[in-house]
Amino acid sequence: MTKKYMIFICSSRDDLKAERKELLRMVSELGAIPVTSDVFDPNNEDDRRIIRKSIEDCDYFIALSAHKGGEMAGNALALELEYSYAVKAGVPVLALIIDPKARWKDSKKEKDPGMKKNLEAYKKRLEAHTHETWLNQADLMQKALFLLSREMNLNPRQGWVSANLAVDPAVANELGRLIRENELFRSQVNMDGKEFIRKVRERMRQVLRVLAANRVSLSFYYVDGENWENTKTFRCLRLFRLITPELFVARTTMDISHFLGNILNPDLEKVVRKDFPTPSNTIKKVMTDFALLKLVRCSGSGENETWEMTEFGKETFAYYRIRQMNRALGNKKQPVITSP
Repeated sequence: MTKKYMIFICSSRDDLKAERKELLRMVSELGAIPVTSDVFDPNNEDDRRIIRKSIEDCDYFIALSAHKGGEMAGNALALELEYSYAVKAGVPVLALIIDPKARWKDSKKEKDPGMKKNLEAYKKRLEAHTHETWLNQADLMQKALFLLSREMNLNPRQGWVSANLAVDPAVANELGRLIRENELFRSQVNMDGKEFIRKVRERMRQVLRVLAANRVSLSFYYVDGENWENTKTFRCLRLFRLITPELFVARTTMDISHFLGNILNPDLEKVVRKDFPTPSNTIKKVMTDFALLKLVRCSGSGENETWEMTEFGKETFAYYRIRQMNRALGNKKQPVITSP
């Protein structure tokens, strides 16, 4: 059974034609259904009801903004009207806000002071949601794909299926599990054993290369402190190596923050505070990146949000540790992997 997500794209139109076109194409290429209000008049009551119903039926809401406010709907921007419908309906909002440093034609900038004020207020509201800033069209597409893929992974929605394909959710889940197991089994049967191991190793090596190439800055908050201190940069590979043994059982975001705060504290004469000694938003970003690499999985939300290792994450960690131990012995031979 194929589930499709409906994604509403909200933006001004004339100044963002190329960007909207690329967003529509990206959403379609992801196998989702793009939805816009282009053919409706936000000042017509019947059309407004249709717009509201379309947004309520969507799974995600992408708010794209630059330097123009677009149409008005009464005394408010049409953009704000659509945004308010999404918020009231509980549709996840993903915001893509143009960077103030982006090069932009004056002809595509708002001239009216009142409209500029409304637009800036609207952007401030968007910053309360998951958001990124963008500099150009290529940067926009990369950020949009990242935000949408991450949200689909961490916050899967109901989606849409053709009526003739809809089945009981419990049956669908079991069928999906059996299909995945069957595909894995068939791929292993059809693939030569050495070739299969080679492909798994290469996937692990690529993930480890990505972790080694990326870095994250962590600050520390101490018991008697008044602000964040001692900002240090760490390789993501080091964070993965440190927290993996902890995540063989589910841990909350706060647990991970406390663990890393104590382990990585650069000033041992100071005691880190108990609640989030390292920034919660940074820890969530790191864990989300690990989830995108299929190393960890997330369950729950808010205070009940927990993380634990996937089987692939455990195997990747085992592969890394065995290589490290072999190097300590001067043995360059690769470890034997018995499971994917």
